[in-house]
Amino acid sequence: MDLFLATIIFLFGISIGSFLNCVLYRFAIKEKPKGKSYCPKCKHQLSCKDLVPVFSYIFLSGKCRYCKEKISVEYLLVELLTGILFLFAFSVTGLSVELAYLFIVLFFLIFIFVYDLRHYIIPDFANFSLIVISALYLAFFSLLENDFSVLLHGFFSAMATFLFFFALHYFTKGKGMGFGDVKFVIFMGLFLGFPEILPGLFISFLLGATIGVALIVLGKKGMKSQLPFGPFLIIGTLIAYFYGEQIVELYLNCTLY
Repeated sequence: MDLFLATIIFLFGISIGSFLNCVLYRFAIKEKPKGKSYCPKCKHQLSCKDLVPVFSYIFLSGKCRYCKEKISVEYLLVELLTGILFLFAFSVTGLSVELAYLFIVLFFLIFIFVYDLRHYIIPDFANFSLIVISALYLAFFSLLENDFSVLLHGFFSAMATFLFFFALHYFTKGKGMGFGDVKFVIFMGLFLGFPEILPGLFISFLLGATIGVALIVLGKKGMKSQLPFGPFLIIGTLIAYFYGEQIVELYLNCTLY
């Protein structure tokens, strides 16, 4: 991997992460993500030297320059996570149309991950954006390659997964699955296709069950407590996208021998 390009991609990623922090904060308070940035605590307008991704947080020791109030470490983590995921995607795909697609997808996935953890909801605009973008990408790819099998696999996976999650939501009266998750899996099916959707779902449910049981044992959650499932779906989705084929092959090899 070219070191110069990798550095540019990482810097681009943490810059997008900084913008994501702004979008997350302003979307929650129903404010458009435009205009000058300001401190959430004292509302003082921030200067350019306060807005350098990652480095400003470190140099300011995690505090606002003006009111000295502590800045949540979540801001730093979102920037680093975005930079790392963008860099990882680049290491897998190189400079390509797929990389541009992944950058857009990762933007919305990180948004959903953080927002669902905070507010226990997946906003419709993020779900529908992912669905439309993925459907257009699959259509573009199919036309370019003159091969519609990928498009068919994507739509089949999306519809089958949606029906499964919708039934789970319906029969548990929304207690077993939020409807935001039901919408999200339409994207998940389009993004992964078949058979990669299978390890994606398996990993999601396995992680959700493991973390849920661990929190109950530790006394952090009760049996009836809510636990956002979106982050687990996102982790399962990304693992399956990058390693799904190897996971399926490993499973088939184990079962055959």
